[in-house]
Amino acid sequence: MSLEPQKNSIFKVIGASSLGTLIEWYDFYIFGSLATIIGAQLFPADAGASALINTLAIFAAGFIVRPFGALVFGRLGDLIGRKYTFLLTLVLMGGSTFLIGLIPSYSSIGYAAPILVVILRLVQGLALGGEYGGAATYVAEHAPANRRGFFTSWIQTTATGGLFLSLGIIVVTKNVLGAEVFADWGWRVPFLLSILLVGVSIYIRMKMHESPMFTKLKTEGKVSKNPLKESFSHKVNFKMVLLALFGATMGQGVIWYTGQFYAQSFLENTCKVDFNDSRYILLWGIVFATPFFVVFGSWSDKVGRKWIMLTGMLLGIIFYRPIYQIFLDDTDVSKIEQKDILRTDKPEIKRNPADGTTDILYTTSTRVTLTNGMSYTEVQTATKYESGAPDTLVKTYKDKKLSTPVFWKFVGLIFFQILLVTMVYGPIAAFLVELFPTKIRYTSMSLPYHVGNGVFGGLVPFIATLIASFSGATPLSGLWYPIGIAALSFVIGAIYLSNKKPDHGEAGQ
Repeated sequence: MSLEPQKNSIFKVIGASSLGTLIEWYDFYIFGSLATIIGAQLFPADAGASALINTLAIFAAGFIVRPFGALVFGRLGDLIGRKYTFLLTLVLMGGSTFLIGLIPSYSSIGYAAPILVVILRLVQGLALGGEYGGAATYVAEHAPANRRGFFTSWIQTTATGGLFLSLGIIVVTKNVLGAEVFADWGWRVPFLLSILLVGVSIYIRMKMHESPMFTKLKTEGKVSKNPLKESFSHKVNFKMVLLALFGATMGQGVIWYTGQFYAQSFLENTCKVDFNDSRYILLWGIVFATPFFVVFGSWSDKVGRKWIMLTGMLLGIIFYRPIYQIFLDDTDVSKIEQKDILRTDKPEIKRNPADGTTDILYTTSTRVTLTNGMSYTEVQTATKYESGAPDTLVKTYKDKKLSTPVFWKFVGLIFFQILLVTMVYGPIAAFLVELFPTKIRYTSMSLPYHVGNGVFGGLVPFIATLIASFSGATPLSGLWYPIGIAALSFVIGAIYLSNKKPDHGEAGQ
């Protein structure tokens, strides 16, 4: 057997795997972080709320195909090795992200713009479906069995780290270029920058060796000849796949995407919090909570994975609605007395031809400061219809700058939600690795992970926003989707999951 794999120190392995995975998450998440701006670029100017929903649907498309990527690249990983498979996924992800930054807007090429973005999002989803399983397996197969939770938890930090990186680059780019330039073309910069990050990661990964466990299997001629068949046609193994999906990753997925992506979308689009404020809140929450991935991953080596993960799900079930009600209450400008009107714009008159008549729109923007320190812009649009229809007056509130106490309260609430993410996500890589034998591990663990995260979790922003948009729904109605999925997963996991490592022989080696 070749001794080359032994040259990989565990910290070098973690560093190389984590950097590549962090960049892939960055590539995948900048789209979601810019959903509102991208929607305005991909769809007609008069699309209104449907532009956001359609953009979130495109965002979700990347998640839906992740299980297919898990099957394709999981099979490759179990046939040819971990290293070269997740090198390929990195190239596909980076190339697709770069190309999204080059696609013309709707005004230039019409509906070809969203169609091209959908295609590239599908390629991203396929690539991410192969990346995570490879990185987690690669690290786990280098780690000592009694510290597998600790070492694989570093891979878990990359998902939140990638989100942090995407938010940070977006905020810096917007502040440097200015809001108008950023909305026009500056949003492309974070996509284009990714090609540099990917190049660095590929260079580092090329210097790594194959995992010792896979090399041993290959040397002994025990590599699986048909990983898909062995993973899903053998009753015992397929049972483990289903148990991992419905008892763990399904609930973990909705907790992950509610606590970070839906939280950001809710603050920006429902509560109308200022662009920078909403992202700074999430950035601080990520900074404070990220170390707990390693805390809970390490703790799971001592007390088992099951109850740490299930406790995170249960706390989400209990606290989501109260937390989001606080978001609503503390940004409801009608409940707080006005202190000062800083500026009132002169009405802007727009003439819009319609049915042979000319309707006149008077738009007035007023910046208001409240007694609690919050400020916001009130936009009043009065329409006078020459056709004889009754005049209308529509008020909207946007760009809410939170007072300092409310800002930090929101940081605390986001921190709590991401803390739940660390509970369900920190131990799950080790949990999945230990369920399956080495020769089919990449395939077997990737599918339930990406169905749970990519389908059930990734659809949270889209489904929750869609539910909340139904007639008669309240802003909190969308939370029933993640709460219901987490509750179902908690019940299944509590009954059927074992808190001990399953005995699959070589799986624990």
